[in-house]
Order: sequence, then structure tokens, then C-alpha cells
Amino acid sequence: MALMPVADALSAVLAGAEALPEEMAALDACHHRLLARDLAALRTQPPQAMSAMDGYAVRAADAATAGARLKVIGEIAAGRPFDRTLGAGEAVRIFTGGVIPDGADAVVIQEDTLRDGDRVEITEAAVPGRHIRRAGADFCEGDVLLRAGRRLTERDLALAAGMNHAELPVRRRPRVAVLATGDELVMPGVKPGPGQIIYSNGYALRALAGAEGADTIDLGLAADTLQSTSDGIRRARGANADILITIGGASVGDHDLVRQALQAEGMTMAFWRIAMRPGKPMMHGRLGAMRVIGLPGNPVSSYVCGFLFMVPLIRALSGRSDVHHRTEAAVLGRDVAANDVREDYLRARVEEREDGALIATPVDSQDSSLLANLAAARALVLRSPFAPAAKSGTPCVILRLPE
Repeated sequence: MALMPVADALSAVLAGAEALPEEMAALDACHHRLLARDLAALRTQPPQAMSAMDGYAVRAADAATAGARLKVIGEIAAGRPFDRTLGAGEAVRIFTGGVIPDGADAVVIQEDTLRDGDRVEITEAAVPGRHIRRAGADFCEGDVLLRAGRRLTERDLALAAGMNHAELPVRRRPRVAVLATGDELVMPGVKPGPGQIIYSNGYALRALAGAEGADTIDLGLAADTLQSTSDGIRRARGANADILITIGGASVGDHDLVRQALQAEGMTMAFWRIAMRPGKPMMHGRLGAMRVIGLPGNPVSSYVCGFLFMVPLIRALSGRSDVHHRTEAAVLGRDVAANDVREDYLRARVEEREDGALIATPVDSQDSSLLANLAAARALVLRSPFAPAAKSGTPCVILRLPE
């Protein structure tokens, strides 16, 4: 099978990926979820005219000049409205958030008054409407304030709560199951035996998926046997995973059994092997409704492919409009060699000059097993197939990695 171009591979991964069904979720569970339907206010805010300051509610005509003296007939605190109409020559002590009493049309702040028993002297003339939050100043019942497709921020949640919604219609979170394969893998905290290595890939991939709003399922480690690999795949299907991420075992060796196990389970293969570095032995297919992305075992290849393919798929299933990663212009911070038939994604540090230009400096070694260099990188420098050698200072294109 020929190597598939990266753009074609991404199109295949995203083919038919539509927003998952909606569900109702409590406000606290909606941060960064996608709103499935337009949301209208269930109430008017504020529901009545309220004071914006501590002071005195007055009739502006009675307090139109400095020196006016009014009789204080009561007090209004937030949540405790006044039960009578304000008459001529009268004032009511009012606190921020208190309901403006009938008859009043202005608030004089306490700094502009002198209190003497049940009398208050106005030292700054009142202005009609001053320091009053009118009813509906924020929004009115029936106003559509949040639109379908919005990825809800913490500010949106505050607005939805103020609109009197205790739960919201949001898109179901994609369920991403992660299965690693390889007899050589042991879990962190275990002392590796001869030929063994610490398993790291799944931690990065699950964190990456979780940051994009997915629910993750850790399927652990599968041994290099067809039975163990098949058992892991079946557990993903039993958990109703929307996406199965496999790590390792997708190459051409005798112990690379993932492709064989997936096909035995009935997977329709979309592609296997793509024209990119790192990540050539990546594969993709469908097992019924479950989408499968088979990632290489090398940690850098696994992460880069997860970032480039898994993340856009999660976004598409979440209902987001910003599915694709955004590129930025930069300049190279060091020379790079000519490229071959594969599209390169060079791990790079990024600095910003005083003029705002971004300097992308590829790390010293691009070996796909080096976790320290991956952690040091802040972006990927994109190099097209057959790109010529380029000197430091040459314009380039980068993809920022998540911070």
C-alpha cells in the first residue's frame, strides 16, 4: 500500500464525523462543552429596578438642589423590598441591590448626604435615573443569549445560571479508549527488567484527549498476542467507545498484531502508512460506529499523530467548528536539511522577538524516541515533501503545541 499524503489521511479520519447527540448536563459539568441548542433567558435580569450604590432612594424633583432636606421613612436592603410608595419630601435608605421603591426615580450616594436622625441633607443634586439599574438592563425573558455550537466558557456558565438554567443541552462528550500493546512495556513505578521500557504514551494521549473535552477510557497494556490484543479491542467496543486509539503493533514485524486483530474483528481499513515523519506506520479504520486510529509505538510519533489526527476528530465529534489546527508564520532559528518524500513535523522551541516575530528553532535531535526533546518543544515546524534545505532566518510555518 502506497504512503498516503497527510492531508488525505486527515480527510479520511474526519470523513462522516458529525456532532454526537445532545444530552442534558448540570451547569458544573458543562465547561468547554458544545451547546447543542440556542438558549433563551427564563427570566428578566434585573427583574426590577435596583440600586447600583449605597445611598438614598429619592424623587429627583425633591433633591434637585444641594441643601434639600428629606425625611427618611425606612430602609431597603438587597432581597428586602419596601412595601409603600415614596411620597413628596421623603427618602429611603437603600443599599446596593435593593429594589427601587415606587415613587423614587434617583439614588443619591451616601457620600453626597449628611444624616441627622430621621432627616437627610442632600449635598449633591440628584439626577433622574442616576445609580439605578433599570429592569432588564442585562437581559429580558426570552432573549437568546447563547447560540448552538458555542463552546461554553466559565463566563457563559455564569450567564446561563443568571438566565435561570440549572442544566444545559450539550453535545455528548466523545469517549476515547486507549489501548497500548507490547511485551516490553511496564507501568511507571515498576523497575524495568532486561529489554523492558516504561509505558508513557497513553498518559500524554489521554491528557490530550481530555483537554479537548473527551471522556477517556484506559484499557491498559495488551501483550503481544492476538488474543490479548483482540480482548482489548472488544473491551473498547463494550465500553461504547467512539474512538479507539491503539499504540504500537501497527508496523510490519511478526509481533505487530494490531492490524491483524482489528481486521479479524471486522475493521474496514481506510489507510495504513502515511507520508509523514514522525508517524509513518499510522493506520485508520472503522469498527462499526467506532473509529480506530492506530498510532506508532515510538512516543514522539504517537504524540504527534495524536495531536494531528485524534484532536481534530474529537473536535468534529464534539460539534466544534474550529476542527483544524491553525498554523502561524515564523522564521527558522537554525538551518534545516532538505526533505524527502515525507512531510516533516520538526519539534521546535519558540521565542518571540521584540518586533513580534516568532523564532522556531528545531531541537537538536528529531529522533522519535526522545521524550525530553518532545517536552522541550513548543511547536511543530511543517516541512513539505521535497522541501529544499533552508537557512536560519528563512520563513517557515508552525503549529503550536498545547501549553
